[in-house]
Amino acid sequence: MIPFQHHALGRGGLVVPEICLGTMTFGEQTGESDAHAQLDYALAHGVNFIDTAEMYAVPARPETSGASERIVGRWLARQARDRIIVATKVAGPSRNLDWIRGGPPALDRANIRAAIEGSLRRLHTDYIDLYQLHWPERNQPMFGQWQYDPTRERECTPIREQLDALAELVRAGKVRYVGVSNEHPWGIMQFVRLAEEHGLPRIAATQNAYSLLNRTFESTLAEVCHREGVGLLAYSPLAFGHLSGKYLADPTADGRLARWPAFGQRYAKPNVGPAVAAYAELARAHGLTPTQLALGFVRSRSFVTSTIIGASSLAQLQETLPATQTAIPADLLEAIDAIHLRYTNPAP
Repeated sequence: MIPFQHHALGRGGLVVPEICLGTMTFGEQTGESDAHAQLDYALAHGVNFIDTAEMYAVPARPETSGASERIVGRWLARQARDRIIVATKVAGPSRNLDWIRGGPPALDRANIRAAIEGSLRRLHTDYIDLYQLHWPERNQPMFGQWQYDPTRERECTPIREQLDALAELVRAGKVRYVGVSNEHPWGIMQFVRLAEEHGLPRIAATQNAYSLLNRTFESTLAEVCHREGVGLLAYSPLAFGHLSGKYLADPTADGRLARWPAFGQRYAKPNVGPAVAAYAELARAHGLTPTQLALGFVRSRSFVTSTIIGASSLAQLQETLPATQTAIPADLLEAIDAIHLRYTNPAP
């Protein structure tokens, strides 16, 4: 068992390990037997925090919608439920997922209630430990977009109504804690303010991308989350495999980017390649693999409550899970920051 640290998630009572197992490959790149082997391996090594979503596997398509939850659910049915922390997410609108509740058209009460019932059924459980809004319903830049465009404003469900719907789930015992994902400072502040003003559930966490290629969280969200007591669940710490260095040696190496090139548009930017090469060279100079450098860096950040790592195979997880414990001394952090100043957030 790896001696993982544990942290309180936000200001609530949920305590989670510093590493969370992501499951977005389950049901697409990862078959059920390998997925269950990963879950067993993670649990045996101290990771009892599992993250999934109703829209997984990815890339999203009708044939695999909900597959990750079903695979996790069949494993969860054999576990002591109170030993496992299960997080999942409700899909929002504007992503062309027509096979999920017809759109879905909104993050309103009807859609949130329908989504939770489906997730509970697929996961073979009576409750979700952390229920997250997968992305905001409102207009904001995300998934590789980096500029706010006010001309794209549209009608959306008020945040107060979204919180009211989540509060019903908490009161019904279907959800223990609530959170958001892919949020920005304005959204975090609105969720916190409205919860406090109306006695509604306070968001415990936001799940946002964070890696050596995307440190945008540091500029504004880090302060907001620190002052407001909202944890960060950092996803894509290896930037879809880029930071493992495998695409440097072979741009066609097997992986989701090779299989679905359009899926990784966030990383199809000019400075990604040079930045990855610079970090790989730095890792080698310090006797580390690029994977160790990337994962150790994310874990070292004081504002990261838990790092979500995903693997397409058990063998990959057996490499990445120990790599998360890589120490990043002060001189190495200075060298990382020097590269960051040269290639600032090439994949926001």
